[in-house]
Amino acid sequence: MTDEPNPEQPVQQIQHSSATARIPDEIGRGVFATAVIVLHGVHEYTIDFVQSLARPNRVAARIILPPAVANQFVLALEQALEKYQSSFGGIPHEPNPSQQAQRLPSEKNTAPSDNLQTEGITTAKTTAENSTSKAPSPTSNSPNSTQPAPIADIYDNLKLPDDMLGGVYANMASISHTGSEFCFDFITQFFPRSAVTARVYMAAPRVPELLNSLKRSIDAK
Repeated sequence: MTDEPNPEQPVQQIQHSSATARIPDEIGRGVFATAVIVLHGVHEYTIDFVQSLARPNRVAARIILPPAVANQFVLALEQALEKYQSSFGGIPHEPNPSQQAQRLPSEKNTAPSDNLQTEGITTAKTTAENSTSKAPSPTSNSPNSTQPAPIADIYDNLKLPDDMLGGVYANMASISHTGSEFCFDFITQFFPRSAVTARVYMAAPRVPELLNSLKRSIDAK
């Protein structure tokens, strides 16, 4: 046995550009999301983009990112928000919650900062070893005390198609925006050509909480 490289086996690092990524027709039209759930395992982050404007609430896109790419995505999103604010003078505010569409059944007695809501984007965190969060503590008697709903309960109220269970992998992301919305292209940089695996649109007011959700999940890992 020898550790010497085989000269007949080419080894080369490939550099790709997102500008030349192929966009399949079925991906190019994109999907619109109104909320997001961020979950993390040992080796990856899972981002479920959710459509919660009508029942059944459904996962519109599931993205799998390696930890290093998730960190890069956070930095890119921060820069994109800074550019947006310099161009348009700040992120528009969300409408009053009383003017929003119906809420998910699971959020009736849950904390706004930990569970999916139609009013904003929040995160539910998990790990590969334990796919459910802790149930509300039975010892809390305070009428104002709220606990995160178990992650299983949240997904019981979401439609997650079988063909989306495995999600799509991405090792790069491209962010663009107009005055009203952001566009996220998730890309695989594989030889011989980069390709967009998912395209997601979100209204501008939703994007800061997407950033916060990702940061909370990364900090908790």
